[in-house]
Amino acid sequence: MSEPNATPVIALVDDDRNILTSVSIALQGEGFVVRMYSDGDTALKALIDNPPDLAVLDIQMPRVSGLEMVGMIEPGALPHIVFVTAYDEHALKAFEAQAVDYLLKPVEEDRLAATIDRVRQRLAEKQGAQGAERLKEILSEVAPESLPDDLSDAPQAGRFEKLLNIKDRGQIFRVDVDDIERIDAAGDYMCIYTADQTLVLRETMKDLERR
Repeated sequence: MSEPNATPVIALVDDDRNILTSVSIALQGEGFVVRMYSDGDTALKALIDNPPDLAVLDIQMPRVSGLEMVGMIEPGALPHIVFVTAYDEHALKAFEAQAVDYLLKPVEEDRLAATIDRVRQRLAEKQGAQGAERLKEILSEVAPESLPDDLSDAPQAGRFEKLLNIKDRGQIFRVDVDDIERIDAAGDYMCIYTADQTLVLRETMKDLERR
């Protein structure tokens, strides 16, 4: 992966040459370094030997699919993932694989731009976390007595909604925010996990964060 503050590196993996060309041009235009691969075997070796910051993977490819590639890489070595698919029903598979986003073919310019924004946010969050860890290491060496338990700013509890109304499978579910164990985001959907159920919320993570 690239060093902090370096130009982010993206691996683009798709057996569709048109997708490779159009998406790579858009990503390069946004300042990313793009490595292109047209088959899963070559891409898998490259992802393991020289991990990028982000991998854009076609879900369905001959021999090794994007989903299979994710399963073959150690979780701690996985880059951020964006899936590309021709089928909307693969959204839940993207959730399960912890994808940053997923794109439907043909990839629309506006939708790709939204994905790029989401990718930048994730990369910035990761860089911020790495910076906090480096700061904690320095403080622990030079002034351990000043090291706080948490370097992040704690949110004010009163600012946020306590209940979410989620329409799923034709029903309205009222979910207490305190009962939510995990939220996975992929594209314009989110998967809300509680101890008792899993619900699909048709809303972007950015919109939910505002609430």
